[in-house]
Amino acid sequence: MRPLSDTLARLARLRAAGVGVGGAGANEPDHLPPAFEFGANPGALDARLYAPAGLPAGAPLVVVLHGCKQTAAGYDRGTGWTRLADRHDFAVLYAEQRTANNANRCFNWFQPGDIARDAGEALSIRRMVDAAATRLRTDPRRIYVTGLSAGGAMSAVMLAAYPDVFAGGAVIAGLPYGVAATIPEAFDRMRGQGLGTDTQLVTRVRAATAHRGPWPTLSVWHGSADQTVVPSNAEALLTQWRGLHDLAIAPAQSEIVDGHRRRVWRDREGRAVMEAYTIAGLGHGTPVDAGSSDGVGASGPYILDAGISSTHHIARFWGLTEASEDGRSAAPPAAAERAPALTLEHAAAPSDRTLPPPPPQPRPRQPEPAIPQRSAVSGVQKVIEDALRAAGLMK
Repeated sequence: MRPLSDTLARLARLRAAGVGVGGAGANEPDHLPPAFEFGANPGALDARLYAPAGLPAGAPLVVVLHGCKQTAAGYDRGTGWTRLADRHDFAVLYAEQRTANNANRCFNWFQPGDIARDAGEALSIRRMVDAAATRLRTDPRRIYVTGLSAGGAMSAVMLAAYPDVFAGGAVIAGLPYGVAATIPEAFDRMRGQGLGTDTQLVTRVRAATAHRGPWPTLSVWHGSADQTVVPSNAEALLTQWRGLHDLAIAPAQSEIVDGHRRRVWRDREGRAVMEAYTIAGLGHGTPVDAGSSDGVGASGPYILDAGISSTHHIARFWGLTEASEDGRSAAPPAAAERAPALTLEHAAAPSDRTLPPPPPQPRPRQPEPAIPQRSAVSGVQKVIEDALRAAGLMK
């Protein structure tokens, strides 16, 4: 286990060197196949599906949502999800935002029309999951979702809107579900303002669907020095899901992993259903172990070397790489039929029989809510507008 002093020293050097605006891996080849059609697409998103050759039927499926100013390929280069999939036989589906929807390529986690069940971007992601799962014959009991920042907040959306679809999720530097409905509210919540009471947080998820359990498991990751989405959002997200799982406030377990604090909550049967990593000294980004020799993790835009691989630990929590803490295993049945490797011909959209019928016409994409523009802005207003643009909340 790496000592805390070493981890902090590495983070200090990386911050001084400006890691987070460029970095290793940026010029590596794209490991993802081209985008594929998956049927009705009301949120106007793209989908990129990766399946290792000879993937067995009944394998898990991981959905990954990139952060603002990122692409699916860039996020995959940094986090290494497809490389881990090659080693442990699971499929990886990347949803990718378009600049026509959001100038900074952020998922619209704060738009009511994009976060409700069977609407907008949330429905597009649900439909691409159905297409991928049908084509690859993945295990419907082992579908997971993870993402960074706006992608992390959208992961929380998917868990709330489709708790019957996902077995678990991992939110990295994200926000709780349903806390914002406008750009000003989104900006306030990112700063930790007005997140709501414990009861309000839980009620928002319960009101999202008629689902009453069981609930997906949750892994939460946040940097202690994150000034873009402040750490109180992680605590609010934990409160939201702790209430759903009916867990005690105090964790059942607290430990140091690779120099960083990890807390674990267990249900009445002793299953580890929620965990939280607080990454000491980390700013806004996904923590990776870029110094590892296993090829999973390379620093890049908002993918920060913290000496700990969130990809590895999240996959382990879900039981994808080895038995999880409650004894579940990611290994497919011994007699599982081998599915063919994914090709572009296999990317045709399946029937939507398992989903509600699409609306007669796709929901027209609306521009981001506007803040009045002036030919010249200065002072406090300019600071606020610059911050909104940097966060992907304003063009």
